[in-house]
Amino acid sequence: MANIKSAQKNIRKSAANAKRNRAVKSRVKSVAKAAKAAVASGKAEAVKAVAPVCASVFDKAAKSGVIHPNKAARMKSRLAKAVNAAAK
Repeated sequence: MANIKSAQKNIRKSAANAKRNRAVKSRVKSVAKAAKAAVASGKAEAVKAVAPVCASVFDKAAKSGVIHPNKAARMKSRLAKAVNAAAK
């Protein structure tokens, strides 16, 4: 255990941030799973309804630094590709 006040505070802060990051990562995984399920269902309407929500969640996670911006872009790109394929 740390003895210095600032180190103790940093431990508390990092624990709180880790908890917040875990919640955001869980949300990202959940919406990605929902998007995959929508694509697998083959219904274009379902996919188009889920896509904007997913893109927003990916962007917010990248903005807050939970996931890398390139990863968010890659996930959005793959989602857009799947949406376009489902629309055909």
